[in-house]
Amino acid sequence: MRKDYKTVKKQGEKEIIISKSRFICYVARTESEEEALAFIHAIKQKHPAATHNCSAYLIGEHDQIQKANDDGEPSGTAGVPILEVLKKQELKDTTVVVTRYFGGIKLGGGGLIRAYGKATTEGIQAAGTVERRLHHLMKVAIDYTWLGKVENEARNSTYPLHDIQYADAVELYIFVPKNEEDVFANWMTELTNGQAAITCVDKQFIEFDIA
Repeated sequence: MRKDYKTVKKQGEKEIIISKSRFICYVARTESEEEALAFIHAIKQKHPAATHNCSAYLIGEHDQIQKANDDGEPSGTAGVPILEVLKKQELKDTTVVVTRYFGGIKLGGGGLIRAYGKATTEGIQAAGTVERRLHHLMKVAIDYTWLGKVENEARNSTYPLHDIQYADAVELYIFVPKNEEDVFANWMTELTNGQAAITCVDKQFIEFDIA
């Protein structure tokens, strides 16, 4: 399974004006190239009269899929600057479209690069970013006599309590960061005097906001 990684929190949108041109940045999390292309297509449909709809995306743990499109702007002045912002911020599975409505003042190559970079940066800020960290979902099966103590300790710990299921025994499902499984198991064993049955049942990513 892939390592911890950063991506955008949600879809975001930000408009800026530079030398009378409107730059509208749209940002989305896309986990496949198909999703990226669909997002780009949707924005183009939303702005059919725009002068340009430039885009870039990074897909995969190692950025296996990455594309940049200038959509009529001078080569290397739009798509690549967008892509470079994604790389600089180390974002994965992210697609950006910057829609431009020309305002009558030419910006030149350097001006375009700065404008598309600025629009992308502000669009990402509007969307927000998260770090997705791999956790193991641990099942802790205990007798009902231990429930109050274990639940209280779990809720006051740094480990997110995901669920509690009540059957012949009580099963608590708790997320534990990777490489902390042994520490967690030892803690639960001490809490219950060795009466807990502890197993890993799944692996999932949990999202944490990046300040």
